[in-house]
Amino acid sequence: MKLPFEIFIALRYLRAKRKQAFISIITLISIIGVGIGVMALILVLGVMTGFTDDLRDKILGTNSHIVISRFGAGMKDYRDVMQQVSTVPDVVAVTPFMLSQVMLSSGSNVSGVRLWGIDPGTAPSVINIEESMVEGSLAELERSRPRDDGPELPGIVIGSELAKVLGVYPGVSVTVLSPTGMMSPAGMMPRWKKFLIVGIFESGMYEYDTSNAYITIADIQKFLKMSDEVSGIAVKVGDIYNTGRTVSSIRGVISATYQVRDWKEMHRNLYSALKLEKTAMFVILTLIIIVAAFSIVASLVMMVNDKNREIAVLKSMGATSGAIMKIFMLQGLVIGCFGTALGLAAGFTLAFLQNNYEIVKLSGDVYYIAALTVKISLWDTFWVAFCAILISFLATIYPSRQAAILDPVEAMRYE
Repeated sequence: MKLPFEIFIALRYLRAKRKQAFISIITLISIIGVGIGVMALILVLGVMTGFTDDLRDKILGTNSHIVISRFGAGMKDYRDVMQQVSTVPDVVAVTPFMLSQVMLSSGSNVSGVRLWGIDPGTAPSVINIEESMVEGSLAELERSRPRDDGPELPGIVIGSELAKVLGVYPGVSVTVLSPTGMMSPAGMMPRWKKFLIVGIFESGMYEYDTSNAYITIADIQKFLKMSDEVSGIAVKVGDIYNTGRTVSSIRGVISATYQVRDWKEMHRNLYSALKLEKTAMFVILTLIIIVAAFSIVASLVMMVNDKNREIAVLKSMGATSGAIMKIFMLQGLVIGCFGTALGLAAGFTLAFLQNNYEIVKLSGDVYYIAALTVKISLWDTFWVAFCAILISFLATIYPSRQAAILDPVEAMRYE
């Protein structure tokens, strides 16, 4: 199969002779420049996608997909609401919860935490707390613990980092202090109660592991002197990306006095910031490819000046201005395609090495994850390749046009 003469000549021009070695070097620099830009762009987008997905998985592992609560009050009819919500399509599981801000004291150290009252029977079906237990289990919260040295203490499960801060471990008691105290002749007295640590969990998120503790709903209701009510209902769904439709369905079966929010709404600021940052990085790193495109312009301009005689001969033999323009555009596209392929190959290779060997690690007390995860999506790969080739094509327009408008008579006169 014979190649069109435009492609044949374009490929021949790219194989520079010895006297055109400088042009060949510029062409090589252009390919490397485009490759570096594509590699940097695909890696950064992959890192941003991986970080966002890891963050989402960890947040959804320790939090529910949908939360139902009453505006400004607790839920006393939560059992009826749970039955109604369970009938909604795509709802996998539901569980009630209580939430209060308290202080946790071990005698030598104190830390502010969010105290969750949960149902140990249904909570593991909504959040991944059972899978994250490193010592003990949630079932220990409901078991009786007779003590020889004093009264029986209710159980509590705390995060691994919180245990380090307080210097405690399973079998040790801690004191829970609530800021909502009781009035006494001496004034407002804080409410406090001792709990026995029966388990430690580790979610992998430092902030979460230092600021959360779990007890049963019955224990937190007794501690806060509350009736049989909860703060809200946590819901797990089958499709985390289509929670909007499930939220609408839930609102249709329960009273309008309840507030229904999904994970996208509860963490809107965080995900909006990550999306904006990903877009900004795409725009900034595309400038690397644009800079590399100037090398393509330079190499083609020098190629046109060097090939004046050949262009004049081609035109005198009947080649049209469009064909001449196509020759040099094809040269630029070949450079762009080679550079893009090189950059994608390098980017995928580095992503593979990072995902398998965790070359770049992160500090757990600063970031939510221990190591960078690079997730390169097909959509990101398409856009990076498309933009790189498009920029390379646009860079060919000026030098190709200069070659197309060359007067063969004037070119031959000065040869």
